Amino acid sequence: MADGTMTATFLAVTGGASLLAVTARRLRPSGRLPSLEGWALADRSLGPVWTWFLLGGTIFTAYTFTAVPGLAYGNGAAAFFAVPYTVIVSPLAFVLLSRLWTVARAHGYITVADFVRGRYGSPPLALVVALTGILATMPYLALQLLGIRAVLTAGGVYPRGAAGDLVMVALFAGLAVATYRHGLRAPTVISALKAVAVFVSLTAVTWLVLERLGGPGAVFDGAARRLGGDALALTPAQQPAYATLALGSALALMMYPHVLTAGFAADGPRTLRKVAVALPAWTGLLALFGVLGFAALAAGVRAPEGGAEAAVPMLVDRLMPGPLAGLVFGGITVGALVPAAVMSIAAATSFVRNVYVEYVHPTATPKRQVRIAKAVSLIAKAGAVAFVFGLRDQDAINLQLLGGVWILQIFPAVAVGLFTGRLHPRALLAGWGVGMAAGTYLVVREGFSSIVGFGSGPLEIYAGLAALLLNLIVAVAGTAVLERLGVPRGADLTDLPSRLTVRRRPETGANQQ
Repeated sequence: MADGTMTATFLAVTGGASLLAVTARRLRPSGRLPSLEGWALADRSLGPVWTWFLLGGTIFTAYTFTAVPGLAYGNGAAAFFAVPYTVIVSPLAFVLLSRLWTVARAHGYITVADFVRGRYGSPPLALVVALTGILATMPYLALQLLGIRAVLTAGGVYPRGAAGDLVMVALFAGLAVATYRHGLRAPTVISALKAVAVFVSLTAVTWLVLERLGGPGAVFDGAARRLGGDALALTPAQQPAYATLALGSALALMMYPHVLTAGFAADGPRTLRKVAVALPAWTGLLALFGVLGFAALAAGVRAPEGGAEAAVPMLVDRLMPGPLAGLVFGGITVGALVPAAVMSIAAATSFVRNVYVEYVHPTATPKRQVRIAKAVSLIAKAGAVAFVFGLRDQDAINLQLLGGVWILQIFPAVAVGLFTGRLHPRALLAGWGVGMAAGTYLVVREGFSSIVGFGSGPLEIYAGLAALLLNLIVAVAGTAVLERLGVPRGADLTDLPSRLTVRRRPETGANQQ
């Protein structure tokens, strides 16, 4: 059971997040009429600091902060693929997000599928991009709840049975109400609390854990004894899997709707470039969480079978004073609320813009679009809660692994499309279909492992990257065939790849926050 001081600190952090969410409307209030851009993107008004809070808080989820140390606890060095993966994200964000923002602002695009629709003049291609994003986002949203439950259970804050379920529902209900009312502004203000709580608590926890266990040398020696000495370094056979998983995960992350939504909310490409340069600070945080996975091994923590993600919360509960443990648990819980809110907003916006308006109600007013998006965001959160309570944890993890493979298959249409319009939309659709089928087959064939073997060696690589390669081959070959046959393509409305100029709004003090 949790002691009183830990529970009080935990409640103070989560309660503070709720109070901040209520004040979200004060974040650059706008006198404009209700619009989807205002609700989903905070009127594209976030300056560098707010964007850094939101983008970092969206990319680095609560499940990341429990799964990476859990993988280190169970498998050793292979877990640290997440560190180069998130380092690779920074230059990708520097190039892709800033260019996407420029195109989106110039043409009023709110989702990445809007860009694909304008770039290729192909409603079917835009539709599959939107649906792929929604499909990949839903299990990711459910994983945020699993992260909360794992942390609170390990800390003794999550009651057994129906009472624990009510705690989960209450936490998510507060988030749902704030997001419904204020849109992206709600997770933006909460992301500031998340950053402060997680950075402060993790720094303190790492220092205290290393001091109590005898320093870094003792931690790595203890972990080596528990895992076996070879587990703390990659073998030559593991290196291709490690490298392709890091690269493929980085490419996939930049295609997720919640990451792109957070990027589109910035006030300009210069802000996004500044934020991309500063994102590695979050990577350092992730590396420390991975080291705590080794510390849990050295401290003799016994995580439950199949529940390695509970190792670090159990370590914190065992070694830390109550207030600090409560701060950690509260920070990780708030850390789940930020990406969960952005994911639900992104999924709802994609549905409204690229399904509802495109195929159901083309003349929907801006006010009606916002109303539908709010309702869909609530449904997405309720679906995530039902998913967590109705299915096994492993089911959500398996679907999230597939989601990473799936979302990577829109990379040619989106990222390649930013720099060349040569690929034919029908060829891109064919490549997407081949990539989706091949990626799903490979992951399921390996028993829901994203690392697949090829050859008699075997050579092990990331399934998503292998599927993406097939996708690109089909797209390029298909384009050549369709061009030879003279099959027309849709009109390009984006003015790319020529240089774009966008009228910048005047810089204000609020924009410079």
